[in-house]
Amino acid sequence: MNNFHKYLAITELEETWGFYVTTVGYSRIEANQDYPHNQGHPLTHSFTWNKGRILNGYYLVFISKGKGIFESALSPSAEIEAGTCFFLFPGVWHRYKPDPKSGWEEYWIGFRGSYPDELMNKGLFSPSQPVVSPGKNDSLLTQIKRILEEVRSGSPGYHQVISGITLQILGLVHALCARTNMVDDEDVQAVEKAKFYFRENLEQPLDIKELMRQMPMSYSKFRKLFKEVTGEAPHQYHLNLRLDKARELLSTTNLNVTEVAYNLGFDSVFYFSKLFKNKNGVSPKSYRGKTE
Repeated sequence: MNNFHKYLAITELEETWGFYVTTVGYSRIEANQDYPHNQGHPLTHSFTWNKGRILNGYYLVFISKGKGIFESALSPSAEIEAGTCFFLFPGVWHRYKPDPKSGWEEYWIGFRGSYPDELMNKGLFSPSQPVVSPGKNDSLLTQIKRILEEVRSGSPGYHQVISGITLQILGLVHALCARTNMVDDEDVQAVEKAKFYFRENLEQPLDIKELMRQMPMSYSKFRKLFKEVTGEAPHQYHLNLRLDKARELLSTTNLNVTEVAYNLGFDSVFYFSKLFKNKNGVSPKSYRGKTE
């Protein structure tokens, strides 16, 4: 995925809605890369590590890869790992950065409104405990990416749609954090971690060796467990995710078939087209024609 961010114009309708998104984005920071990237961001959102920053809305930041550090005026310094979220609260000084040795990948959603005020005032998320650990959860990553896709498409009414998705994300983060504290099942965590890994790596063939370095079990045990839970072998599950993404790109973008195949890391257009037709019953070119 390419770096992307957008700051949304807020109208009276959004304010009346009571829950509205102000900004969304994704950024991949490589190891030893300068941070933060202030270019393209309003001055109100720019910051340096030495000075930190104070914002006037709520923000949810999710780290999907890498690690780093987070600090705020109301909470102690915290180490951030992949699968961690941290909240930014209005009027609260904060700063954060990736570890230069690892870099990180970050997603963020900024939001405001009378309803978020009510949620926060009830203590569901606290400025004194802004760092939470929902883990590497596929459903959470899917919802966050869905918001980015809605903003990119810019379809009518998307402001209200992404507000609803953001509320779902807040509920999911809250539930996942509570579940993490209660569930210590290695098998369940392994399958969720794998699904998350597949979702994060749609643009390339499956690197099973890299995945298994994160698993507390042998590949034979993992493969059997994963198929019992999902009904598919790991390679097939990952391939189907990539083909589903291809169908989405053909439906919602102007990318041609070659570009779609390239963006999803297929070795050749012929191979991609063959797999796509086997799954969907029509070639990518014919599918594009049906959706236009």
